[in-house]
Amino acid sequence: MTERGLPDANMGVIHGRFQVFHNDHLVYLLSGRALCRHLVVGITNPDPILTRSESADPKRSDPAANPLTYFERYLMVRSALEEAGIESSCFSVVPFPINIPELYRHYVPLDALFFLSIYDAWGRRKLEYFQSLGLKTHVLREVPPDQKGLSGTDVRRRMAQNEPWEELVPPAVTRLMKKWDIPARLRNIWQPA
Repeated sequence: MTERGLPDANMGVIHGRFQVFHNDHLVYLLSGRALCRHLVVGITNPDPILTRSESADPKRSDPAANPLTYFERYLMVRSALEEAGIESSCFSVVPFPINIPELYRHYVPLDALFFLSIYDAWGRRKLEYFQSLGLKTHVLREVPPDQKGLSGTDVRRRMAQNEPWEELVPPAVTRLMKKWDIPARLRNIWQPA
């Protein structure tokens, strides 16, 4: 334990879809990194085969909610963490099929401390997945959905509707989104709710 009574692990695992990686994602990852020596960042919904419908969050498997490839998200996460001053030797980025617990052992170290935030039924379901495998867990933040803050949906919507979005993401992500012309990709697939 650290002086503040929080866990201090050699290896930590944290996860997210990162569709698009935004400033609150960066805060989340840095919070996990502060509690371990090496952070494994698992990118969920890494490809269509490893993306399952989830009753606790049915929209998360929708192709329109997953416009970026695993590799694009890998580059976003790496670029944002390095830009934030985290040495590349202190973190790894891997695919992580979050709602297929029987596959975790193929992607992440199961003896790590698993970090997560809980905002809704989906967050509680993920905690259940981790606990069903006997994994060590640490909830970084638990708040109601209306206090969550930024969401990837908000960033994607702004991009698709030609609204300002750059201030919602780290500068490294802004550069990549513009280089890959992600706003145009989103305009082609956006379906307002």
